[in-house]
Parts: sequence; structure tokens; C-alpha cells
Amino acid sequence: MPPKPKISPSLICWFRKCRRDLPWRENRTLYRVWVSEVMLQQTRVDTVIPYFLRFLDRFPDVSALAKADLQDVLKLWEGLGYYARARNLHRAARKITDEFSGIIPPDPERFRSLPGVGPYISAAVMSIACGYPLPVVDGNVLRAVCRIFALKDDISRPSAKKKVAALLTKQIPETQPGDFNEALMELGATVCTPKSPRCTRCPLAKLCMAKQAGIVSELPVKTPKAPVPEFRVVVAVIRNENGQILIQKRPENGLLGGLWEFPGGKVEKGEAPAAALERECREELGVKVKTGREIATIRHAYTHFKILLTAFHCRIEEGTVQSRLPLKWAEMEEIDTLPFPKANHKIFPYLRGHAVSGREQPPGT
Repeated sequence: MPPKPKISPSLICWFRKCRRDLPWRENRTLYRVWVSEVMLQQTRVDTVIPYFLRFLDRFPDVSALAKADLQDVLKLWEGLGYYARARNLHRAARKITDEFSGIIPPDPERFRSLPGVGPYISAAVMSIACGYPLPVVDGNVLRAVCRIFALKDDISRPSAKKKVAALLTKQIPETQPGDFNEALMELGATVCTPKSPRCTRCPLAKLCMAKQAGIVSELPVKTPKAPVPEFRVVVAVIRNENGQILIQKRPENGLLGGLWEFPGGKVEKGEAPAAALERECREELGVKVKTGREIATIRHAYTHFKILLTAFHCRIEEGTVQSRLPLKWAEMEEIDTLPFPKANHKIFPYLRGHAVSGREQPPGT
């Protein structure tokens, strides 16, 4: 097997000349780097930028974040997705206040003890902000490294990630580990892209083993994902005599934890949407409802599944509302101040009368 080329000199030189002007690359405090890396997990840079700026404006340091109410944190995170990241960031800030005298621990072992800090976040933050030579392996890095070194391992398997990490451990320089990691991520995001990689612009073109072998388009190897399932979901818009709408808060842990939503749930196989909603309200709220006019039907995509969600006007016919989850009757003005899932937001225009009534099935986002 031919020796692996040394890529750090060319890569870092290119990065310093061509790197994008991003807000978290200014005033590189440990806190700013940490927040940016949490937001950037599985999320595009262009999407993150406005969220990062708003978040830092509201919570400029770890002390401000620790003092914040979780609902305020989730509201600022609203629409960014993967809400466990926000909950863990908030929990970590409070742990730093309680256990580390308000100072983010600047060493990998103690930093890893914080909620939500796994191998990727630890390596990224500790290398960029503190200078530890820890390689970062994300999707962009996996793709670029498999091409640079002509690796034919299936990147959907954990063994491929471990192999790439071990390889990069030998490549990462002791003196500029943060620049090296950022450069590799930047290369994968802007040059060594999944389709139509810009090989003529690549600083490693002469070193790239896949290019030399003419197999760039064949790498990386990845097992195709199984088709994403779609579920039918129904929610109830129930108003009281004052016109307020009934909403409930999801459990703190789990999917969309801590966010508010309209009551409802999944339609079971062979079940009519109206019957499913009446069952869900009986089980969740302890009341008998009458399903009325459909408000809207929208599509929404999550990472591992899609939903076709229909909202109905509903009326309580029997019983008193009670639930194991926090409930409240809220005006639309208050609903606007609370964190809701993005799928629920697609219903809001219909409740305000700003959208054409009837069925709507836009692509999920």
C-alpha cells in the first residue's frame, strides 16, 4: 500500500487564503466556538448564521445562558431542529455555573463531562478554541478523506469513521490543529462536495489518491438508506368560550422535547382521521370531542420520517380537560411567543385567517 501523503501544509495554506467569513470565526472565545459547533451539527452553515447571531445577542456568555429560562432558549432555537442540542446546551451551562465556577472547562476530559458533549463536539471545540490535536470527523470530513486517500470503506458503518479518525490522528499537526480541522470541514463543504466536486479548485488535487486513480465519482462508498416512512397525524384546534386555543407542552426529553403543540397524534392503520383525533383527545385530555371542519393538511419532513398532518376544528362535548402534560388556553399572541414545532407553525396562518382555507400539501421542509 502506498504511503499516505502529508496533507496539512497545503490544506492549511489554502484555508487561510480561502476560508469563508463566518461570524463564529471572529472573537473566538471558547463559548462562541462551542455554541457554533453545537448549532452546526447536521445543519447547513447558511441556516445557522442568523440563529447564531440572535443566540449570542440574547445569551452573550455562559452565565447569561445558565440564567435563562429553557422556554426562552427553545424559542430562539425554534426552527433550527434537533432540539436536544438546545436542551443539552442549557443544561451544560447550568452545570458549568454550579460545578465549574462559571468557567467552561478548557480541557477535553472535563469538557466531555458536560451534557451533549460527545466525541465530535469535544474534538471540534477543544482543537479550535484550545489547541488540542484532536481530529474531527463529520460527514464532510468523511467524504473528503475517503477521496483524498482512496478509502473504499462503507462510511455508513462505524468502522469507517474509526479508520478515518485514526488516519487523521497521524495527519493533524500539533501546532495548528484547529486550522487543520476547520480546513478539512471547509474543503468538504465547499470543494469536495457530494456531487460534482470542484477538483480543479482543490488544494490537494495533486495529492488526492482518488483523483490519481480516476475514482473520485465512485467515492465515498455508502449503503443506500432505507425509504423514509410517512405517518398520518391529526391535531385538534379546540377553543374555549373566550376564543382561546388549547395547547400542551411535550415532555422535556424525547423528540421536540419542551415545545408546545396542539393535542393529537398518529392515525392508526385502518382508522379514519376524525376517529383517530377523537380517540387521541379522549386518551390525552380525558374529554369527548366532536371533530369539525378541516383547517389544513400539510407535509413536513423530519430526519428519519415524514408526516402528513391535518388540523381540525374540534368541540368538547363531554368531560373536563385534564392531562399528565402541562396545558394552557392561549391567545394567538401568546402562542407566537412560545416555542412550537415547525410543522405546527405551518398551521398558524390558517388560524390567523392569512391563508386560503382548505387542503394544502406543500413539500416538507
